[in-house]
Amino acid sequence: MKLWEETTPFLNNNLTEDEPFLEPYLLKKNNKHAAFIICPGGGYTHLAEHEGKPIAKWLNKLGISAFVLYYRVFPYHHPVPLLDIQRAIRIVRHNAEKWNIDPDKIGVLGFSAGGHLASCATTLFDLNIMEPNDEIDTESANPNLAVLCYPVISFTQFFHQGSIDSLLGSDKDEGTLQLLSTERQVTNRTPPTFLWHTADDAAVPVENSILFAKALSEKSIPFELHIYEHGRHGLGLASEEADVANWTKTCEVWLRKNKFIM
Repeated sequence: MKLWEETTPFLNNNLTEDEPFLEPYLLKKNNKHAAFIICPGGGYTHLAEHEGKPIAKWLNKLGISAFVLYYRVFPYHHPVPLLDIQRAIRIVRHNAEKWNIDPDKIGVLGFSAGGHLASCATTLFDLNIMEPNDEIDTESANPNLAVLCYPVISFTQFFHQGSIDSLLGSDKDEGTLQLLSTERQVTNRTPPTFLWHTADDAAVPVENSILFAKALSEKSIPFELHIYEHGRHGLGLASEEADVANWTKTCEVWLRKNKFIM
């Protein structure tokens, strides 16, 4: 499902293989239900397969429709990935009636750099990258809930240099680094958020999740933060680590509490 049916903004040399798209995992339900847009990680250089389809299938088992977002990565730079996720949220909200989705129960779920993109969606949803082009662009791009898994958050401290280099290229001015440090962009309109990380993550320091949780706390935004003692970066469903794999059960409880599972 292409994000833009006609001209895709910022597409390099009209390369059709670069076009961003949504892979839907839609449930056929008689009642309005929740949906999540999934952002796989990959350091803004690629998209990790194990953080896409398997996550969608897990959400389907919980009674939630899912969409894996194939957003643009390097050589594309900011604000292109942010534009892609804003458009994806708007598409799901615009088609909510047709797909029997509750437009007030649209979440974002991201891993690593995809977690950074999801956190951008929850904090920079009002950033107007381009003028509205169609009816879809008039929909709200603010998600109602977020799940951030070992996310990249800060571009100024405890940062993951690879994600910064891929997303920004040579344009690393201080203003952009501050803007994309999403712990600095949390407002009272940022939705409730579930975060998990491993304490010894050697690629993306656990402080990233702690910083975001602290910012949510300061704004009185409901959140849960779960830090597991051990586990490598990029675990996904974490089937190889029994204790970390518990994150899906804990998240399920949290989703029920937030009425995303009925």
